[in-house]
Amino acid sequence: MTTATSQQFAPPGKSWYVPTFSPEHGVYVVLLVSFLTGAAATQQWTWTTTLALMCAFAGFQAEHPLTLQIKQRRSWKPRFLVWGGLYAGIALGIAGYLSLQRPMLLWLYLGAIAAFLVDSVAVLYRRQKSIWNELVTFAAVCLAAPLAAIATTGTAPITLLGLWLLNTLFFSSAIFTVKLRKPKTQSPVLNLVYHGTATLIVLGLWYVGWLTGLTAIAFGVVLLKFGFILWQLEWYKTTDIENVAFLETFSAILFLILIAICCQPW
Repeated sequence: MTTATSQQFAPPGKSWYVPTFSPEHGVYVVLLVSFLTGAAATQQWTWTTTLALMCAFAGFQAEHPLTLQIKQRRSWKPRFLVWGGLYAGIALGIAGYLSLQRPMLLWLYLGAIAAFLVDSVAVLYRRQKSIWNELVTFAAVCLAAPLAAIATTGTAPITLLGLWLLNTLFFSSAIFTVKLRKPKTQSPVLNLVYHGTATLIVLGLWYVGWLTGLTAIAFGVVLLKFGFILWQLEWYKTTDIENVAFLETFSAILFLILIAICCQPW
């Protein structure tokens, strides 16, 4: 999820108090949209919802400097430790407070911690960009959906698990489509396998009642995006990354709108 970039190093003597912010802009979209789908499922927004959003944001920001410190493991970097500890402290403080009111949130916290440990080990062995690790990462970020819903209502219907899986499958599509831009992974076969499998899983979630029919249809956005990419494959392989980011963001917003509409009490 994180990459060591030049902007992470401030001038000597100032580095420890200059805040760190994750450069992974795409993950901000995943986090916010997932959270809003969870909030939309409850059809309400309370002060605990706001606290949950702050917790999710702080937890995401804590991952970045702590992961960079793992990459720089031969020497301690005060800036990474200070801000990683601060963000983690805020996230844990809010998480602890919310868990006193919503004990079932502890299961989500365990999942997020497990994902962080998996990502840390992957970073340690320089395997953070592997498909499996990125799938774990997206699944962890999409926990923002049940976090929002449980923090708001204190309940966790089975459809909430379906919503988390739907978000995970939707956003994990980008892991595979972006690889079409790389010479070693330009074959569309892996993409076809993923999107076909994901579609079957979504249909299965609808069949067992974990998703409503209308909510499951929202997954069609990612299939339309994938179809567009295959249609314009040569353009997609060489276009500026800003255009790819726009396509992903537009798809995410459309997905959110459909989920919000489907959750309306008609």
